[in-house]
Amino acid sequence: MKLEGSVVLVTGANRGIGAEFVSLLKERGAAKIYAAARDAGSVQADGVEVIELDVTDAAQIEAAARAAGDVQVLVNNAGISTGTALVTGDEATIRREMDTNFYGPLLLTRAFAPVLRANGGGAVLNVISALSWFSTPSAGAYAASKAAAWMLTDSTRLELASQGTHVVGVHMGLVDTDMVKGIDAPKIDPAAVVDAALDAIESGAQEVLADDWAKFVKSGLLLDPKERYGQIFAALGSS
Repeated sequence: MKLEGSVVLVTGANRGIGAEFVSLLKERGAAKIYAAARDAGSVQADGVEVIELDVTDAAQIEAAARAAGDVQVLVNNAGISTGTALVTGDEATIRREMDTNFYGPLLLTRAFAPVLRANGGGAVLNVISALSWFSTPSAGAYAASKAAAWMLTDSTRLELASQGTHVVGVHMGLVDTDMVKGIDAPKIDPAAVVDAALDAIESGAQEVLADDWAKFVKSGLLLDPKERYGQIFAALGSS
């Protein structure tokens, strides 16, 4: 589909990758952008319709679907990273990460699927991560939630095919946003991630590997886990 003249809802639109989606959708001529965030006052963009939306709140999600009945593209971007391990980490924090990164996109997709169908099919774009394909000792909760989001993307793509809804998954390594500002490592420009994601909506591509790290990690999925993690940790400079 063409983004020019389209109606798009972006979650987590107040900063980082979400704010970049809003900016580049404007450049591509989107007719209307619903900019959704937990704190509506934190959205600084002009020329958008702001929606207060906590993606872990089912009632707010249903209200958003009723209010934005003209949406043609849903961008599931909102997410959190708490640095919580699975074995020793706080269980409530692990559940919060799963609620935000998996159940949030799931409930939004369920709520907006009838809207997209009524508006011609449209598209769903899920911002995932290369951490859907590997983990580190301190990133278990995040990696588990993103692995679930990867399968969510595959499953909903199959389920929504009959109504003509195009589902895209976007994977990448570190992106230069506030979420990873404390990590000293190479990072990709958010604009590069968003450009690749929007290109996929327009081209019909189903998966985006936005940087070399995502390509490297996915290329090792057929390896034995010991060999695969040996390569990953060597590339990370750790043992």
